[in-house]
Amino acid sequence: MPAVEKALDRLHQGVHRFDVTGRMLLLPQMTPFGTRLLAASFRAFGVPAMVLETYKGLALGKEFTSGKECFPCQVTLGDILYFLQQEKSRLGRDFDPERYVYFLPESDGPCRFGMYNKFQRIVLDRFPEYRGIPITYLSTQDAYSVAGLLPKKKARYFRRVAYVASVIADVFDRIVWRVRPYELRPGMTDAFMEEALQAMEEAVKKYGPTRDFARLYDLVEDVARTAASFIDPRKPRRPKIGIIGEIYLRSHPESNQNIIRQLEAYGGEVVDASIAEWINFVSYERLRKEKKRCVEAWRRGRRAAALRAAKAVLHQRLENGYQSWRQHQVYARVLRHLDIQPDHSVRHIEHFLDHNRHFSFDIGTEAALSIGGALAYVHEGFDGIVNVFPFTCMPSTVCSAVLKPILLEKRIPYVDAPYDGTTQPNRDVILKTFLYQAQQRRMARGFHTESL
Repeated sequence: MPAVEKALDRLHQGVHRFDVTGRMLLLPQMTPFGTRLLAASFRAFGVPAMVLETYKGLALGKEFTSGKECFPCQVTLGDILYFLQQEKSRLGRDFDPERYVYFLPESDGPCRFGMYNKFQRIVLDRFPEYRGIPITYLSTQDAYSVAGLLPKKKARYFRRVAYVASVIADVFDRIVWRVRPYELRPGMTDAFMEEALQAMEEAVKKYGPTRDFARLYDLVEDVARTAASFIDPRKPRRPKIGIIGEIYLRSHPESNQNIIRQLEAYGGEVVDASIAEWINFVSYERLRKEKKRCVEAWRRGRRAAALRAAKAVLHQRLENGYQSWRQHQVYARVLRHLDIQPDHSVRHIEHFLDHNRHFSFDIGTEAALSIGGALAYVHEGFDGIVNVFPFTCMPSTVCSAVLKPILLEKRIPYVDAPYDGTTQPNRDVILKTFLYQAQQRRMARGFHTESL
């Protein structure tokens, strides 16, 4: 028992929240735009954050895992081990583990990713030279509160800046997906958006501390206006494909073998579920939990507890309203110039679960978003759905089981795309067949001559 207690104490000490100001914060890459703007948000508040080079350390990630973990764990573990090896080799005796903090968010509920920062702590502790590197995190349990990571006043403002940055990253993604399939010259959209991203990183760092969001919105609008001019009006509109699934796999191009580019190469126009959608879902879930806590405390006659829960409900309502307001502002600026796909509200997604007939938010997990989001795509006229997830992912497997019969009945092309780092020889054939079916569906609906 003492050995077990010692191990648990080590996990508690090695994975915790603390003020990271002044230490190099290491962020594993997920969505290319989003992670870089998150790092810029941290830098705006005095934290020298950097995005880790990704996927080069996959062999390391697999070496120190058993294969029972889901793929995102192997990728992120490989990223941090590769970076530390390279950094130690570069600095030699000057390598100081206490200069760094590894940032690895977690989720509560049944998703295994909620335990991976603890697991990766155990792996890092196998290397004596890495034991001094602490791991910090944000959690869905408290709706990604940053309390403890920054001084109290900074934490409040950082969360707002980071949220707006995540929405801007989503919008940048949607600009790319709307323009790139129809661009006048191959590669011009990607090149321009890389320049736009660098400009936005500097803008977030400069205007984030004062929360001058109008400056960020102006830059977003300029980007949308310019990108809209890249569209070749002679190219016909393609079938629209909606991507759902596990947030890391569908957002990380290297892990999903660039499935969005593949689908575009085979003739599709793709929209992936947004990061802000997940953040809004987490905030919405927090509100539902606080409401239940308030009602339960009142029924049991615990007036003080009910009052505390009621205050928490009010606070979360205000926070959710703030997020919705900021998200609307960003999208409105872009939609003046370019018809990107608007984002789903969480209530809108819940509506398509048909009063819990298909699934319930009470169950939780990303399956609720994926099922509701897929049906929302169908309602909006999309021509096919792709479910991207790590091999053996439970929520996405549940999602697949629920969606397949529903979409079959509606005659909507659907395909599962599980990934574990290996290359499936028939993946290209599957995606080409899927796109052919989506194109046939679009033509059957009479949209084959729709103009841009």
